Amino acid sequence: MRILLTGANGYIGRRLLPVLVEAGHEVTCVVRDKNRFQLSPDLFRRINIIEFDFLRPENALQNFNDRVFDVAYYLIHSLGDTSTTLKEYEIRSAGCFVLVAKLTHVQQIIYLSGISNEKNLSKHLKARKAVKKVFKNSGIAYTIFEAGIVVGSGSVSFEIIRDLTEKLPLMIVPRWLNSKCQPIAIRNLINYLHLSLFNEKTFFKTFEIGGPDVLSYKQMIEEFAAVRGYKRYIISLPVLFPGLSAYWLYLTTSANFTIARQLVQSMKNDVVCKEHSIQEIIPQELISYREAIKMAFLRIDQNMVVSSWTDAASSSLIRLDVNQYIEVPVDGCYRDRRWIEIDNDKVEEVAQRFFGIGGNQGWYYGDILWRTRGVLDKLVGGVGMRRGRRSDKDIQPGDALDFWRVLLVDHKNPRLLLFAEMKLPGEAWLEFSIVKNGSRSILKQTATFRPHGILGRNYWYAMVPFHFFIFRNMLKRIAGKK
Repeated sequence: MRILLTGANGYIGRRLLPVLVEAGHEVTCVVRDKNRFQLSPDLFRRINIIEFDFLRPENALQNFNDRVFDVAYYLIHSLGDTSTTLKEYEIRSAGCFVLVAKLTHVQQIIYLSGISNEKNLSKHLKARKAVKKVFKNSGIAYTIFEAGIVVGSGSVSFEIIRDLTEKLPLMIVPRWLNSKCQPIAIRNLINYLHLSLFNEKTFFKTFEIGGPDVLSYKQMIEEFAAVRGYKRYIISLPVLFPGLSAYWLYLTTSANFTIARQLVQSMKNDVVCKEHSIQEIIPQELISYREAIKMAFLRIDQNMVVSSWTDAASSSLIRLDVNQYIEVPVDGCYRDRRWIEIDNDKVEEVAQRFFGIGGNQGWYYGDILWRTRGVLDKLVGGVGMRRGRRSDKDIQPGDALDFWRVLLVDHKNPRLLLFAEMKLPGEAWLEFSIVKNGSRSILKQTATFRPHGILGRNYWYAMVPFHFFIFRNMLKRIAGKK
């Protein structure tokens, strides 16, 4: 079957893709930037890729003319957009998707949305409901799934609950943590998306999907703590405090402020399934919340996290062409260049050190200074250090790495290039590479900063004393020398 998969580089899309390919389907993935779409070589050879932005419908004809698909998945969500543009973007993107579906003779649209059976919905859920209306009016057979919290390694909900549970032994929380939710394991969700494929029993229908447990958000934190062997104390206040709650989530978890605000607005409502007809059409054993947590940590422990919510570009890179940052600029830039000779037989070992930088490994020197910089970044609205890494061992272009974004990974000619997503009065790159110089091997480390105005120049000079100690000692430790 010929399948069009949008949102292929997102959390759900990356999980669904290998399932569709292994089932023998011909899959065409739509992504905004091919360079950030990194797959295993085997999977990459078995798919087609189209580079397209559904917010730019004027390019639809040239990208999709003469193409034919049987089924199209719509897995695009604008969670990171501001509340003033969210609904507009969602409707425009969905309208373009319908245009493409008709152009390519799609016979079924499959859309993943959020449970929206309450009257007083957040702007985020209202936007998703508007998308549902677009598909219902398209004239094409639709299958719409509405889910609450998705539990799986790398999901935004899972990582936020993990941050709260692991970092805060005592929590004083607002009233919204008493709202009810019906979390669903990522494996059950992917099964629904896959098994609804050209299933006529699902045509022109909307299904609410969830797991076997109905829990409050407070109970979800307590259950998470029990699985991990933590003792946590939670005190609930009788007030809502939506604005303050968003700042609390932002400062204590890896979520940026826009996502934190959208989540808090959504969490004020109960997100519980009111109809269960999908269980008769696609029967499967529903995984409990506790078991889903255990399965997620099993994948984390085995470094098998396929995708993460941080895969989507944020902050400095949102809606920008990543290619323009891969070539580090020369003119108008400040640089901190350092190099050190390493043994030829240590090249692979040294390369693995800088490919493993950040996250749980840390930065080899001055970790407390890096963490302090992350806290300061959070206080001024940046991403901070809490995102960590998708995997301790694997690294791919497009990955989030603390407050950096991975632009380039070259294992053959060892090179790692990072672009800063922290709040800065300029643009910053950090590069590690190993080069041959005759019979010698040289580890090079280059920090590049392109300032924006006088504020950017003052920032660089203020950081020079810190750079001297941090970058010099970081280079030595990566090289394996004290």
